[in-house]
Amino acid sequence: MSANTPRAYAIRSLLRWERDAKFLNLELDAALSSSGMTSADNDLFAAIVMGVCERKITLDAEIERLTGRRISALDAPTAAALRVGLYQIYYMDRVPPHAAVNETVSASPARSKGLVNAALRRALREGGAPALPENDGGAAYLSAAYSLPIDIVESFMRDYPDDAEALCADANRRAPTTIRTNTLRISPEALLRKIESAGIEARANALCPDMIDISGGGRVDAIPGYGEGMFFVEDASSRFCVEALGARAGDTVVDVCAAPGGKSFSCAIDMNNEGRIYAFDLHENKLGLIRRGARRLGIDIISVGARDAKLPPKTPDIADCVLCDAPCSGLGVIAKKPDIRYKRISELSALCETQYAILSSSSLYVRRGGVLVYSTCTQRRAENEDIVNRFLSEHGEFRAEPFGIRGIAAEDGMITLMAHRHGCDGFFIAKMRREGGANENE
Repeated sequence: MSANTPRAYAIRSLLRWERDAKFLNLELDAALSSSGMTSADNDLFAAIVMGVCERKITLDAEIERLTGRRISALDAPTAAALRVGLYQIYYMDRVPPHAAVNETVSASPARSKGLVNAALRRALREGGAPALPENDGGAAYLSAAYSLPIDIVESFMRDYPDDAEALCADANRRAPTTIRTNTLRISPEALLRKIESAGIEARANALCPDMIDISGGGRVDAIPGYGEGMFFVEDASSRFCVEALGARAGDTVVDVCAAPGGKSFSCAIDMNNEGRIYAFDLHENKLGLIRRGARRLGIDIISVGARDAKLPPKTPDIADCVLCDAPCSGLGVIAKKPDIRYKRISELSALCETQYAILSSSSLYVRRGGVLVYSTCTQRRAENEDIVNRFLSEHGEFRAEPFGIRGIAAEDGMITLMAHRHGCDGFFIAKMRREGGANENE
């Protein structure tokens, strides 16, 4: 196997990802930091690895068709090489077909070069596109076309029948890296000029003027301004969530599932670094991310602590605003984390009980007249509306509060954001207010 090419690195990274059950972003970060390749080769490597993970279901069906062998009958390096080659042929317009074939064959195991070569050349002869079942709009077609497990497709079809195919397509969109400007230190316009002057493709976010979209791959800490604390990574959907919370200078805020800290940082900037934010997380080892991030950004109003959000707080009724961004299935961010698609929805029933317990306990922090926001980065009603409606039916002191953000209205106090409708990650936001208090009608 050729050792130092983007295809060879991609095959090795994909093998480690599957063998070690690693998060794909962690595998990519480790490989990019040690590859020694040029920037262009690193970009190609990262695009192939992300793309193969994204399209693995479709690619595996094609491998079986083209080779006449079950995936389970192929050794792992050969299967990985075939996925790498077919992904380039089917989905990468900028890669010349001869390079996709020749370089992938060169990077394949010696024992299977003939098989890989034959399968890839057959794919080219047949038109360079995957053979899909007839488009009848059913789950089998959507699964094959968008490389999503059947249970995720069926969940979209059940919850959003009019948007099901668009949601499947959203999962494979090319999502930029979105950053929020730390306006405590620099203006959005000045930061954009700084990034563009380094030759990085960037543009102002269409939804939020204090955010910037970065195109292409690469490490976030290599973007100009990172070391000076001029920005942090945050999607517009997360920004909307913080805007719905409405924290102001001098408020007390509790963020119950805070790591890695983006929403806490966003609140602190909205508060002009005045007031108090308590950022909690279950895992002690994640708290360092929040501490280091706040220090880099020059934010000093965040207090960090480890606690189980399912348990009632020791000090209730302390917060003007409470953010409950609950652990979830993550279906709204598959475009950025394609390995999320391999979670089994059938195994998520316990998660909903955890979400409800976290929301119920978090509500105890809220002062009378204060605001409680529940959010997830998924588009499953079982994790979203069902949780909130159950909570409201069992907690009469809270009511849903209508809100609107940048022309997006949530008239019943809840909204599900979708990439094809709103131009951001898939995300759910529900705003509630505890009755009784001076702030109730603000």
